Amino acid sequence: MLEELKEKIAAVRDRLNEMSGYLGIVEKRAALEKLETEAAAPDFWNDQTAANANIAATKILKTGIDPFENVESLLEDAEMMLELAEAEDEAGQEQAAKEIEQMLAGCEKSFQTLEMQSLLGGPLDSKNAYLTLHAGAGGTESCDWADILYRMYTRYAERHGFKVDVMDYQAGEEAGIKSVSFQISGDYAYGYLKGERGVHRLVRISPFDSASRRHTSFVALDVTAELDDDIDVEIPESDLRIDTYRAQGAGGQHVNTTDSAVRIVHLPTGIVVQCQAERSQHKNRAKALKVLKAKVYEHELDKQRKAAEKFYGDKGEIAWGSQIRSYVMQPYTMVNDHRTEEKVGNVQAVIDGKIDPFIEAYLKMKQREEA
Repeated sequence: MLEELKEKIAAVRDRLNEMSGYLGIVEKRAALEKLETEAAAPDFWNDQTAANANIAATKILKTGIDPFENVESLLEDAEMMLELAEAEDEAGQEQAAKEIEQMLAGCEKSFQTLEMQSLLGGPLDSKNAYLTLHAGAGGTESCDWADILYRMYTRYAERHGFKVDVMDYQAGEEAGIKSVSFQISGDYAYGYLKGERGVHRLVRISPFDSASRRHTSFVALDVTAELDDDIDVEIPESDLRIDTYRAQGAGGQHVNTTDSAVRIVHLPTGIVVQCQAERSQHKNRAKALKVLKAKVYEHELDKQRKAAEKFYGDKGEIAWGSQIRSYVMQPYTMVNDHRTEEKVGNVQAVIDGKIDPFIEAYLKMKQREEA
């Protein structure tokens, strides 16, 4: 029993050493030490911009180092317990073996976190994400599908400890959502969610059809990274059309009696951004401009990479033939990602926010392509 555990611990140690190399843990620790030394300086807060950049960089490094150090700590505890167990009687060894197995299970969980982070090497992957859902072909059915997808992504965010802030919400005429824009904030939120951009297709028996016929609905999702203040995106005022309108939905008398909501159109690209999250028109305008700059930046990056086809708008209408993923509820149950061929039979679990298999499959596919 103890010999078998020795082999398991040795395998975990080898895996940890290998991972240390390709994750650059030594380099990350050196960079973190340098940042912490800078933060300890008496004049650290004299330059607010530099101080905030230091804090953000420190947070990103710790996000990558902490799971590694967690494995290190658990592994050292397991090695020590194994050494002590060798002097115990049979009952003591059995109890120690159970505890060591639990420690190794904790190591495996942290390894999974590290392996996912190793797939997130893009310059914007560590940032927060802006998501926008647009109902497409299918009328009320598509608006209801947009509402389901909105819940799916908010449930995913909750499972991962991310924060969700709604920026703009346009209800459907009869049910569901016509469009919704929201921010998901957390470590690597954009890195995890960037592969969700595209058209999502639903096939089911429509609850809005008295004849109980099968309907196909489409919703497009756009995902953009939040930009740091040090990334300067210049947009001339002449390129913008800014409209104000009365906010919709719940929010009390103030929301329904003032033109606080803001819509900004970037004329050269046709990108439209709306925000009605704040009571103040000025705050909504500032938020909308920030999102617009992020979308324009993303658009320019795609042009430089000659990959503008990643935008659903360049693939035609939000309709048949342009989907990245299909969610089929009838005549069988299956969620199929058409890019990675990842399939999950439990549709209910997926729309409840368990989309990690699709995210992981997409990131691994992109890593293979880059390699």
